[in-house]
Amino acid sequence: MAKARLACLLTLLSTHCYFSVLSVVLRTNNESPWTDEFDKIELSCLIESISTSNPRIEWKKITNGGPSYVYFDKKISGDLENRAVIREPATLVITNATRSDTAKYRCEVTAADDQKSFDEIVIDLVVRVKPVVPKCSVPKSVPFGKPAELSCLEEEGFPKSQYQWFKNREEIPDDPKTSLKFFNSSYILNAETGTMKFIAVRKEDAGEYFCRAKNDAGYSECLPQMMEVYDVDLLGILLGVLVVVIVLLCITVGICCAYKRGYFSSQKQAGNNYKVPAKGDGVDYVRTEDEGDFRHKSSFVI
Repeated sequence: MAKARLACLLTLLSTHCYFSVLSVVLRTNNESPWTDEFDKIELSCLIESISTSNPRIEWKKITNGGPSYVYFDKKISGDLENRAVIREPATLVITNATRSDTAKYRCEVTAADDQKSFDEIVIDLVVRVKPVVPKCSVPKSVPFGKPAELSCLEEEGFPKSQYQWFKNREEIPDDPKTSLKFFNSSYILNAETGTMKFIAVRKEDAGEYFCRAKNDAGYSECLPQMMEVYDVDLLGILLGVLVVVIVLLCITVGICCAYKRGYFSSQKQAGNNYKVPAKGDGVDYVRTEDEGDFRHKSSFVI
């Protein structure tokens, strides 16, 4: 009975070994490799078993637009042309990775002489990109007790950047209550969007501010910018408004007085006007140089 079991086990093992030899099997050392931009990266595609002496090896890049060849007919092509090589038997080595290389890659091996003639593995590559110098916006001056907003943004880094704010070269904590220096400040920090919102600025909030954008590939900072906090002169504002009201009132009173005295009434200065007397029958009157002096131009007709 024991011999029968042993014989059965040996038969199963030999059958498994037989089909393993007649099957192409692939594996990889890293299914999710990453690298920094412009560095070298290896996408390993290892053939564990195969019987075919000259298998067909292909690499495809898979994006939202679908798969495209990067290695076909023993030639590097597409996005990786002149930037990659194949290391035997099927490993793809990118010598100068760029941000556009972030994608899924599929290694395909076809072995015509094997019982299982095809196998593939998918590798998810991430190329990390260091953030560029962020664009920072800091208000130059803010009235005491008023709200204020500081902003920081950069869009080149990958993965997406996280943001930190600094005041006078010291990192600002997410929660002001955790630091004695910022305990009296009232602000809200958003590390995802890069905004820092003051609910009501205080004199202590004045200083030099700058922002840092960072990710796994590194960080970049903008130049420091000064924010001042000034007091609102309420008394001066009230006095200014009062002066304007008084001036307007004086102008109004002056215009009313001028109208009452007739300075704005229309008058015609045309000298001494007269009304030409009505002409009698058969008599023509001619005006002389002396106003109102008339003489007969012709005799009466009887």
